[in-house]
Amino acid sequence: MEKTIQVINQLKEEKLILDYAIGGAIASMFYIEVATTFDLDIFIKMNIEKGKLISLSPIYDWLKGKGYLFEKEHVMIEGIPVQFIPSYNELTEEALLNSKSTIYEDTNTKVIRPEYLVAIMIDTFRAKDKERALKFIEAQEINDKLLQTILVKYNLTEKYNNFKKLL
Repeated sequence: MEKTIQVINQLKEEKLILDYAIGGAIASMFYIEVATTFDLDIFIKMNIEKGKLISLSPIYDWLKGKGYLFEKEHVMIEGIPVQFIPSYNELTEEALLNSKSTIYEDTNTKVIRPEYLVAIMIDTFRAKDKERALKFIEAQEINDKLLQTILVKYNLTEKYNNFKKLL
């Protein structure tokens, strides 16, 4: 995965993306033990005017020029299927902005903080997201005060409380 992150860092250096952070199940692995996952989710910030259609073509063209192959919504980068996810709402924008800088092996990267991961999981609320959110709660790997602040800000408190009732 280190080589994959190095390629993503190149995308940032070449200004094809303004910023990025690892999200999804791989981000969760930085904090808790999770089940295996199929791909690497990369939340990205691009230089796009509000209200304009987002095109990932510049990223895909650059990667294609480097010889990387595409499989459905993924790009195979150094053997890892990568899905680029433009920050699609204020929550994901804030999650990206407040992501944690870290080093994976010898390479700098950024990872979405656990409180934002849980908030995004509650927002999307797919079965696998509920399972991962539960693991974060059980592992007590989240700052509850920060999580509550995020949930209130993005009107997710009721959804979160209903989820916790099911536990």
